[in-house]
Amino acid sequence: MGSDGAWEMATEGLRGALEDMGVKYVVNEGDGAFYGPKIDFHLEDSIGRTWQCGTIQLDMQMPERFDLEYIDKDGTKKRPVMIHRVCFGSIERFIGILIEHFAGMFPTWLAPVQVKVLPISEKFIEYAKSVEAKLEGAGIRAALDNRDEKIGFKIREARNERVPYMVIVGEKDLEANKVSLRSRAIGEEGQFDLSDVISRISDEIKTRKTC
Repeated sequence: MGSDGAWEMATEGLRGALEDMGVKYVVNEGDGAFYGPKIDFHLEDSIGRTWQCGTIQLDMQMPERFDLEYIDKDGTKKRPVMIHRVCFGSIERFIGILIEHFAGMFPTWLAPVQVKVLPISEKFIEYAKSVEAKLEGAGIRAALDNRDEKIGFKIREARNERVPYMVIVGEKDLEANKVSLRSRAIGEEGQFDLSDVISRISDEIKTRKTC
């Protein structure tokens, strides 16, 4: 649809925008939507596969078909060019690519649950609730597992869920007003002040640390 001249002008406009931004690109001759040329953004996953996600498309046909006009600064009527912008493509596909890329082990800043709070027994649930509240108060996504299950089971389940951090509370932690920390990357790390744990995790979130 449209004239060859309009297509060439639109293609050169997209090419110029990419070159001005220093973006590497490959031209697929004959590609594009029926209503105009487009830029496709391809993401590479952890095993080298590429997936087409975001697009920027120039639509020269809709303004023509709907007789759209605007008044330019010189007072004359002009035909606009419509820009279609899709940031991620299908959100389901984008999330699927993320899951595959990280093998489910999202970095802390991206993980749906950043910390699991695990009381060793029912006796420590109230202390665990206060720990969870302080984590959430610091903007950390925390979840309390207060089920009547053995601590080994809770740890194993949190590990299978790829949760970045586990905060475990028991008798010694309650007495010392501290928490025991396990991380996905290292495993058991020992006993810490909760404020130090919050500072560490908050820093990972703020800097978007990826490993």
